[in-house]
Order: sequence, then C-alpha cells, then structure tokens
Amino acid sequence: MRLLKVTGMLATALLMTACAQKKETVYYWGDYQSSLYSAWQNGSAPEKDIATLNKVIEQAKAKNKPLPPGLHAQLGLLYVNAGQPDKAFQQFTNEKIAFPESSAYMDFLMRNKQGAK
Repeated sequence: MRLLKVTGMLATALLMTACAQKKETVYYWGDYQSSLYSAWQNGSAPEKDIATLNKVIEQAKAKNKPLPPGLHAQLGLLYVNAGQPDKAFQQFTNEKIAFPESSAYMDFLMRNKQGAK
C-alpha cells in the first residue's frame, strides 16, 4: 500500500514536471544580470563589461526581443568609466528612447557627466 502511494506521488510529480512550460520573459536578459553583479562584486574593468553588454544587445536583436530596463544606462556608465563620454551619452539617449520614464534620471546623468567629455 505504501509503495503504491509513493509510486503515485512520483508519477504525479513527473507528470507535473513534464507539463511545466518554461516561462518566457518579455525582455532579453542574456548575461546582463551576471555582468552587473560581477561588476559590483569584483570591480572588474569596464572594457570587459562593455563587451558583455554589447554582446547582449546583439543577441537581443537577433532574437527580436527588447532589452531590459537599465541596460543602456549601465552601458553608458561603463563608457564614462572607460573615458568614452560620447558613447556614454548615446547609451543614455537610447535608454530615454526605450524607457521614457527614465528621462529625468538620464538627463541628470548627462548633466553630471558633461565634464567627462
């Protein structure tokens, strides 16, 4: 009797697992989150993270999926740290276009990073 209960529970669990679908997100995240975490934990060189985020952008385009909020802003800050303010300002503008609600913050960043030019 006990064996029958255990077998029934296992069969139910396997059936539920087999039927479960992978939940797809709206945005393409790629390695964005792990790159961000690594940058804050290890203080890695901006060039490495710039390459990672540019790769995420390319992958999102290939999959025809939008980028998550903050990716362009983070890339912009990395470009500022790498001494490339023109590219940074382009990324801040891209963030404003994709997420208009970020305009005030992006304008703030551009005003404060103006001296980096």
